[in-house]
Amino acid sequence: MEALDNLIANMTYLQARDGDSRELRRQHQSLVLPGPQDCAELHRELTPDFHSLCQQQPIGRRLFRDFLATVPSYQVAADFLEEVCSWELADPGSGHGLALQALLVPVSSHPFPSPALATRCQAATTEEELAALVVLAKAEATAFLQDQPLRDFLASPFYDKSLQGKLLERQPVCDKDFTEFRLLGRGGFGEVCAVQGKNTGKMYACKKLDKKRLKKRGGEKMALLEKEVLERVSSPFIVSLACAFQTRSHFCLVMSLMAGGDLKFHIYCVGERGLSPSRVVFYAAQMACGLLHLHSLGILYRDLKPKDVLLDDGGSCRLSDLGLAVHIQDDKPITQRAGTSGYMAPEILMEKVSYSYPVDWFAMGCSIYEMVAGRTPFRDYKEQVSKEDLRQRTLKEEVSFQHAKSQAQWLIPVILAVWEAEIGRIKVGGQPRKHPFFKSINFPHLEAGLVEPPICAGPFGEVLPKICDGAVPIAWQEEIIETGLFEELSDPNRPCVFLNQGKYVSLKPAKTHGEWSAGDSGHNQPSPPVSLSPRGQQPGSWDKAKTRGSSQRLQGQSQQWVMKPGPHQSPLTPDHELCGQG
Repeated sequence: MEALDNLIANMTYLQARDGDSRELRRQHQSLVLPGPQDCAELHRELTPDFHSLCQQQPIGRRLFRDFLATVPSYQVAADFLEEVCSWELADPGSGHGLALQALLVPVSSHPFPSPALATRCQAATTEEELAALVVLAKAEATAFLQDQPLRDFLASPFYDKSLQGKLLERQPVCDKDFTEFRLLGRGGFGEVCAVQGKNTGKMYACKKLDKKRLKKRGGEKMALLEKEVLERVSSPFIVSLACAFQTRSHFCLVMSLMAGGDLKFHIYCVGERGLSPSRVVFYAAQMACGLLHLHSLGILYRDLKPKDVLLDDGGSCRLSDLGLAVHIQDDKPITQRAGTSGYMAPEILMEKVSYSYPVDWFAMGCSIYEMVAGRTPFRDYKEQVSKEDLRQRTLKEEVSFQHAKSQAQWLIPVILAVWEAEIGRIKVGGQPRKHPFFKSINFPHLEAGLVEPPICAGPFGEVLPKICDGAVPIAWQEEIIETGLFEELSDPNRPCVFLNQGKYVSLKPAKTHGEWSAGDSGHNQPSPPVSLSPRGQQPGSWDKAKTRGSSQRLQGQSQQWVMKPGPHQSPLTPDHELCGQG
């Protein structure tokens, strides 16, 4: 019975991922933007910030771009910034310098550069000079847009529209706004299930934290901290929080749905233990980007491990489960022991020793080691070790890399160097992306989503069409002959039965040779499918005519139909022809 329940849950979940366009249209029609008159209080409350409103927030960014397009001088500055962005992401090559020169030549005629910059752009000759001037021109174009263009935008209907969207965004959210589907996993404080937003049809993962368990174990502050951290982060390498609400029994965090599983599953349960070098470098690069984003916000992760690195359908990974994350404050050193045994840095395990960002890089080194070797650095695969023994190994043992030969050996000793009080941690947190381990990664391309993942981790990807490509000819033909179905199909007097809008319709040979007439079928079981094709592609079509013999009005139409043979398959409509041998 449990297997049947799982099957039904899986089918419902997959159907939800495909979506129901008609139901979605009905939900869209039920949504209405608040009127401009309703936004007066919000207008007084908000203090517009250029970076947040016009660059970070998608609706504000789009409306600001639409506004700039209405003023030619503003449009020039916006176009220049887009061209600079495209140039920065372009692969260096023989035409890179020419593109740079073409970018700067017209700058002197633009409205945003200072006279000094315009003069320097005309005089520059070397590629190094041009590259430095692009940085200056980009800064001046951005400063130009933050001045008069921003003030004009705030006084325009475009900003009023952004306020309407902001007011709609602030409407209360509850469990009735989502349809809940199958269970995805369980944790210490609750469970995670797949949900679908009723208004948009988008799929999410809902982390449901049981209030009683939180109160019993003192986890309320941890849940609040995770919610606050998720609200602050905005990175393609960290799961994002869509909304939060509560029911009578649970606190609910609605987050990105990561359908590709976690890294631990891929390390131990897919093929041989461990991952290929290309996957290790790719995932490590994305993990590094996620850590750097957290650190830039003053947030210490403290619980990085493969189990908390989730993959999406496309094969990219994100950091998740930020329940142990903490804000670093200069006047409050962190000494609390927190993390997962086997991934905690030595200074976390030592009493009354403060620690900072390097502990996250230590945990990342442990994760890289595990991806390559198929085991953790201080514990062998399936080895039973007490927490105290694991602590002593972390504090005293030197990590050796005997299980695989890989370029990961370049980074492992650096990150996993045992902490020594007299010299302190070897610091790799400054520029870890410049380490030779990542020499094959173009980080600007990675952050822009232009690097192809080494493997698609989703449930379908390109695999499903190759698996579900229909019948195997010989086996299918043997089945048709052995069951006698081929002879039945070959009978010229056999009526055809097909399903039309939930009702079986029978097509019987008419008096005219080669024609069929439509009538109700008394059959309760479907017969072999008949083929449908669009009008005009093959001889024969659905013809509007007065039929001699039994006929039926199909699909509620006022016309009557006569069917002529044809060879194709497609959905049944009055503009399609039904083809068969009769």
